Amino acid sequence: MRAELQNTVAEIEKSLELLGQRLDVETAPYRLEEFNARVENPNLWDDPDAAQKLMRDRQMLVDAIDTYEGIKTDLADNIELIELGEMEEDAEVVTDAEAALTALAVMAAQKELEALLDGEADGNDTFLEINSGAGGTESCDWASMLARMYVRWAEKKGYKVELQSESAGEEAGIKSATYKISGTNAYGWMKSESGVHRLVRISPFDSAAKRHTSFTSVGVYPVVDDNIEIEVNPADIRIDTYRSSGAGGQHVNTTDSAVRITHAPTGIVVTSSEKSQHQNRDIAMKALKSRLYQMELDRRNAAVNEMHENKGDAGWGNQIRSYVLQPYQMVKDLRTNFETSDTKGVLDGDLDGLMGATLAMDVSGKSRAEAQGD
Repeated sequence: MRAELQNTVAEIEKSLELLGQRLDVETAPYRLEEFNARVENPNLWDDPDAAQKLMRDRQMLVDAIDTYEGIKTDLADNIELIELGEMEEDAEVVTDAEAALTALAVMAAQKELEALLDGEADGNDTFLEINSGAGGTESCDWASMLARMYVRWAEKKGYKVELQSESAGEEAGIKSATYKISGTNAYGWMKSESGVHRLVRISPFDSAAKRHTSFTSVGVYPVVDDNIEIEVNPADIRIDTYRSSGAGGQHVNTTDSAVRITHAPTGIVVTSSEKSQHQNRDIAMKALKSRLYQMELDRRNAAVNEMHENKGDAGWGNQIRSYVLQPYQMVKDLRTNFETSDTKGVLDGDLDGLMGATLAMDVSGKSRAEAQGD
């Protein structure tokens, strides 16, 4: 077997090892038996919410087992085909099996990365908040570029994207926007995006064609489902209704029933501007609970403390990632040193490499400074 192919096999075996550890492969069949026994309980659907969670958890285990066993079987089968093809000097069989192993390595690496999404809220839907920072019109335009980037990324993942609120910039772009992104592991993937994002480019708004630097902050918070109880004291919140405004277009609502909730103890402010005031109150309360839950998660994960390192104003010295369009093309994450020259791809939503590098760093327990040192 060629050295290059041996490396491919070693990569697949490494991915299998991690998948087995995350799955706890030895106990997985017994856990599945327990799930199956609970599913057969005739009283299961007396509590629909609990039943749905049980079915969801069972399916996740089934999918994990199927993935692990599928990769393991495909690896063994293709190695055997290569050995037989070499013995019988059948070059076509060998070539086909080698191509299958190469594709399997890519798939196994993706599944390995997804297996890291086992945090308490990683499987949840997520809220995405985007706020323009230092840079005026430039930053408002940059904020709209980031919104487009994340919407495209989510759509490629097959996630559902719902605009919760939006505030248009005075001349261009947006001052702020909030989205709800729904799909398996939406929060787990997106949590690494919280922080300040810096853009360097020739300004389309500068007649002198000078290079400008813009900043926009991104916040990501898990959607809190009914299985997670977050208590909010009514005395701690102020609810205001107002007329939302914007430049118009398919994503912008104009209504008298927009709702803003301010949480006095933390200073958290959330908004929603759908057509129904009742719906807006419900959406805004869920967003507030998600923010409070995120704060609790941050406290629990103080050892990694990534969110704490990302806090700060949307300006110099606080960025987690730089997007340089001039004088060269480069996107670089300052926490992991992961970089790519495919700026167009990134801005079109190709973010898995950047997200994956940060996700792997979080699992390893490294701080931002440690990752930069490496």
